[in-house]
Amino acid sequence: MEKQRRRTRRLTREDVRSSWMVDLDRDERAAFLSWASFTVTFAGVRALTHWIRSGHGPRGGGMRLGGHHFHHYNIGIALLSGLAGYSLRRGVEPGSGPLRPVVFGFANALIADEAALLLDLEDVYWLPQGRVSVDLAAATIGVGGLAVAAQPLAVALRARAHTH
Repeated sequence: MEKQRRRTRRLTREDVRSSWMVDLDRDERAAFLSWASFTVTFAGVRALTHWIRSGHGPRGGGMRLGGHHFHHYNIGIALLSGLAGYSLRRGVEPGSGPLRPVVFGFANALIADEAALLLDLEDVYWLPQGRVSVDLAAATIGVGGLAVAAQPLAVALRARAHTH
């Protein structure tokens, strides 16, 4: 006897919205937003730095502050410090919005992108050891983390697709 295939239906935008709001709890949504923010920011910063390096953007390449190159990990550290201070003061309220997990992922991506510089205390960003290690590590963390964070949403959407 042939095994009967379960019929699936096409998911609608409303299915996705409902899964997001109903099937995922606040912590699962925060994890997803944090990893998505990390992944998108890391990819964007890498693309931007390569674009600047190829002769576009500001003369001298990147941000300068007081005549010195200003590394973007400093922005990440400042954002994490601000976020931590805000969170310690305010606590985590039920139903708090997506801003904190998005800022958390964004700030961590800025720091991770320059991890080789922080580890070696030398500007190896454009040297092979800086580019390969950071690209590989951050891509793995970003894609792997996003896959883990997205798993509860994928399960909920799969269940909705199999309902009649």
